[in-house]
Amino acid sequence: MNKKVSVARLSIFSNTFLIIMKIIVGLLSGSVSIISEAIHSFMDLLASVIAFFSVRISDTPADEMHPYGHGKFENISGVVEALLIFIAAIWIIVEAAKKIFHPAEVQKIGYGFAVMIASAIVNIIVSRRLYKVAKETDSVALEADALHLKTDVYTSFGVATGLMLMWISGIRLIDPVIAICVALLILKESVSLFMKAYAPLLDQSLPAEEIAIISAIIQRHCTAEMSFHNLRSRKAGNYKYIDFHLNLDPEKTVREAHDICDRIEDEIKNAIDYTEVTIHVENF
Repeated sequence: MNKKVSVARLSIFSNTFLIIMKIIVGLLSGSVSIISEAIHSFMDLLASVIAFFSVRISDTPADEMHPYGHGKFENISGVVEALLIFIAAIWIIVEAAKKIFHPAEVQKIGYGFAVMIASAIVNIIVSRRLYKVAKETDSVALEADALHLKTDVYTSFGVATGLMLMWISGIRLIDPVIAICVALLILKESVSLFMKAYAPLLDQSLPAEEIAIISAIIQRHCTAEMSFHNLRSRKAGNYKYIDFHLNLDPEKTVREAHDICDRIEDEIKNAIDYTEVTIHVENF
């Protein structure tokens, strides 16, 4: 089974399990912070489902309708996930604000605390696995999913701390205040994710450090009778597309020019994974 698809499926299972636990305990206790965490996990589940299908589609080969492949499906999924997270955060803030003006008693705090700690532990394990595979495959969809779960770890610990403080002090206002803090962290996450996922849809250039590596490789192959210009790059999902113009001595044969281009292309692909290189040969 494809590694990306397998780990995306793991995320779906873990989020489903956590949602069920949080909803049950949230409804039993009446805690808006626990319910907000259940909503957060539901958004994580939607994100996991989107990531699951996007990585399956993005890895399908190029076809007649999509000659550059399907990599941007991952970026589209990242944008959708960011918008879902943003909406969830706004909903949490609205509900928590109502609780501030109309505070309600929270019951079964011990159960809520246990669920939050269990949620944090599960998400630590799953998010680390997601980050590992995301880094290996340069998958923006899996990285987005891992980011959701990492944020869920922090918010779960935050809610657990809030429940403990509420149990010690008896101050009911702590519950909605913690929920709003959770929501603000989620809002920050959604904006960061949106910017990261949306940029490749505008064909933004690769990072400066990767461009420097590519330029250095090309320059190493350039003799006194060679030069290059118009280096361009873009990214779609985990695929990177590079093209540039290579000026060669007009005395070079087609075979010689082809061999030079092959060497440059192979070295770039060895240095940067998931790369497609197009070289336009010109004469001085």
